[in-house]
Amino acid sequence: MAWVESVSPSFLARHESEEAGDAARVLELLERAREGLAPLFPRLPAEVAVVLHGSEIALHLAQPYLVPLRLATAPAARRYLAGWYSSGELHVLSPRLLARRASSVPGSREMLTLAPAALYARLVIGASNPELPPPFNPRSLLRAARWAWLGEGAAAFFSGQTARSRPAIARRLREDGPPDFPPRLRDATLLGGTVLDLLAREEGVPAAAQLASRLHPGGARAALTQAFGGRPIARTESAWRAHLERFAERSDSGPVGRRRRLRSDRLSAQQLGAEPEHAGQQEQAGEQPGEQPGRGNA
Repeated sequence: MAWVESVSPSFLARHESEEAGDAARVLELLERAREGLAPLFPRLPAEVAVVLHGSEIALHLAQPYLVPLRLATAPAARRYLAGWYSSGELHVLSPRLLARRASSVPGSREMLTLAPAALYARLVIGASNPELPPPFNPRSLLRAARWAWLGEGAAAFFSGQTARSRPAIARRLREDGPPDFPPRLRDATLLGGTVLDLLAREEGVPAAAQLASRLHPGGARAALTQAFGGRPIARTESAWRAHLERFAERSDSGPVGRRRRLRSDRLSAQQLGAEPEHAGQQEQAGEQPGEQPGRGNA
């Protein structure tokens, strides 16, 4: 199968010729993500290419860091590690493979569809926070592992993946013990975004971007104390654990669940610089203008 290139104003995609339609949709997603991140972060990568891989083997050969990261990640989150990044490049499975990778639970397909946006968010975070990769070297890798809850979590939050992660979070809480706060590397991909989500709901989305743009010299707990307005870390941890439980417990069914999905989609659209698909249904769903976005659904 011949490889071809597709372009958009800010990105270039390399893909198999039969993937042209999917590549156009990925480029559109990335342009929306760029528009949403530009007002929040001080720097954006100048030129970014996205490579859509037609097999897992090709992806792993191109980005070998992905293999040990998957092994170190909790089983509930492994399917969502569908790509990796390097300076100026995103490597991700093609959309048709992302669709096959999804489970039958609500939100799984949407999380995988947003994988390119999450990878781009990682590049933006690295461009704005010089202590995090790219580029990858022994020091930046060590910092990335230590601060994975922030780097991976911010990418999931700002791409909109966190808003759709409730069933996966419920599975993680069922299958394993209580997570650490902030989450360790094992839980960073799935649970790190919930820390940023809580911060955005309490202090605003710009506060979440500010947290991701600098590593506090005092470590993670000092960073979180500062981000949450000086609140004692024990109180923030308690608020986060309650937030996790709400993610896991709430249902997507019924009119209450639909209202919660609307609020969650509205926050995700704000992060991606787009309007939620069913924004026009606000009046029918009972949404009041200016209402604080609700927390998640299980």
